[in-house]
Amino acid sequence: MRARALHPQSGFTYLGLMAIVVILGILLTTAVRVWSTVEQHERETQLLWVGHAYRLAIGSYFVHGHQYPQTLQQLLVDDRTPVPLHHLRSLYPDPMTGAADWTLIMTPSGTGIMGVVSSSKGTPLRRRGFDVNDAFNDTDCYCSWRFVYYANRYLRTWGETVTTPATPAGAPGQSSPSSPFKSSPLTPSPLTPPGSNSPPEPPTTP
Repeated sequence: MRARALHPQSGFTYLGLMAIVVILGILLTTAVRVWSTVEQHERETQLLWVGHAYRLAIGSYFVHGHQYPQTLQQLLVDDRTPVPLHHLRSLYPDPMTGAADWTLIMTPSGTGIMGVVSSSKGTPLRRRGFDVNDAFNDTDCYCSWRFVYYANRYLRTWGETVTTPATPAGAPGQSSPSSPFKSSPLTPSPLTPPGSNSPPEPPTTP
């Protein structure tokens, strides 16, 4: 009789444990989704910083010689002058992929690099509120976030050609300039930073 009396209580205890396990599973799944969203937002922010750094460096390279770089390495050491110029601190990897697999945006002649674009096919979380030079509103792919320096109106009219993969990068970094690069699509940028200076480091993801 005593064994029969304890059996229903054991059943309720088992159901209670199952309910706790289900609740914990739901909470864990929600936490993972929230963390994933936060991490994606951080990567998007880094992509914008790094993309602007490349655009700034390409614009600076063009201003100092009226030609686009043929490789990304030329942004690190520009030896066209007696004193080499340094337009970029390091060749940053693509924050969305974590690799130096940038897609290069070439000039119509295919001899110079106008910009870079992420090789990620992911869908952005951010839809609005971009820099005035970033035509990224309502895009459905990070591969549409094109960081291009237009030296004149003809390059914008003709469009660009895209090649991939990018030239292998050097040591990876996590930094970029403290402000977006703003240039006119009609004329070269008036920016003429000293050759020895490089953009300040941006905040990095913890």
